[in-house]
Amino acid sequence: DFLCISLVNGFIQLRYNLGDKTVILQTFQKVHTNGNTWHSLRAGRVGNEGYLDLDGVNITQKATAGMNALDTHTDFFVGGVSPLNLVNSMATENEPTGFSGCIREILINNRELKLTVTDPKDGANVGDCDGTACGYTVCKNNGTCQVEDSGFSCSCPQQWIGNTCEQSIYCSQNRCGSQALCIPQPVLFSYICMCALGWSGKYCDNKITFFTAKFVGNSYIKYIDPHYGKRDLQHSSISLNFTTNRAEGLILWMGKAEDEDNDFLALGIANGTLKIVVNLGERISVPLIYSKYSICCGRWHVVTIAQNQTCIKVYLDEDLILFEDIDPQRKYTALNYGGICYFGGFEIGKEVNLVTAGLFQQEFIGRIKDVVLFQDSKKIQLMKAEGYNIYNGDDGN
Repeated sequence: DFLCISLVNGFIQLRYNLGDKTVILQTFQKVHTNGNTWHSLRAGRVGNEGYLDLDGVNITQKATAGMNALDTHTDFFVGGVSPLNLVNSMATENEPTGFSGCIREILINNRELKLTVTDPKDGANVGDCDGTACGYTVCKNNGTCQVEDSGFSCSCPQQWIGNTCEQSIYCSQNRCGSQALCIPQPVLFSYICMCALGWSGKYCDNKITFFTAKFVGNSYIKYIDPHYGKRDLQHSSISLNFTTNRAEGLILWMGKAEDEDNDFLALGIANGTLKIVVNLGERISVPLIYSKYSICCGRWHVVTIAQNQTCIKVYLDEDLILFEDIDPQRKYTALNYGGICYFGGFEIGKEVNLVTAGLFQQEFIGRIKDVVLFQDSKKIQLMKAEGYNIYNGDDGN
């Protein structure tokens, strides 16, 4: 399998092979090679249907029967590959050569790659394309960069300060406590503190403990399974109790939540009913919806999801409500979730509807307790995980 974007005789080509055949898309127009013109390029695929967009002119390749997942398990290369004999012969039209030019602002599945000296894994013969200390977007929040004898300086817009305009004036003298995040509130000329897991209060200076986690929106818990390396991923299960007063919300995302091809098992509420989605590796997200009655609002429910290879069983309040074989062909049978479980949402700045590709629309508001992974004898200690904006839900208030 491979996916390659290259410049061929002045045209941009997208080539990809998902294991059966090579698809080739090429732009209608040539790119400018004068070294002064920046171009905007979008390329990718949904299943085996490809798309290529150069400066707003779009080309698509309609999907036909075939493979749906890009399975490479290799490093990601920009500008060239060393050595070039590693490049698949079908990935380029001619003998592969390294790119000569400038590249900036690379987004892979909506995540920007940091093209700095220290962030990439490796590289060679790459320089600063801007040619000055200012570079590209050195000054944050629409700040203006000026080249100085000693490097650069930033002229910051109103409401932002710092060497690179990275700090809000409303957070410059904040009183937020341990590990808390300062969230500027420009309309109120003030700020609020978002508390790390285990802290509460206006300034996040009150230490708290709990067994029941209360999610109030813009909340999340990220739990790393310490036993992941020893799990039998063909036979996974999770059980938890929850209550909510809202008809939408992501309760659980068992997976890396990084890109479309990561395995995951998800549980949430959609239109007031229970929704489970499973992906075992082929980007075929199979939604299972139980719509016989609404699970909202205010009652406690216990949900257990058991995966036996491609067979999924879902129990709600101890009753078996769903039993489905999501892939009778048994092509992928293991839930390779990376040992990561999210509860209620994702890290600050990650929108639920974007990360889940629209499977779920909002973060969870409600309470979660008694989480058990696989057949473990002990419940997960949510207090020992990572998270923000989580309150003590033990008292039910």
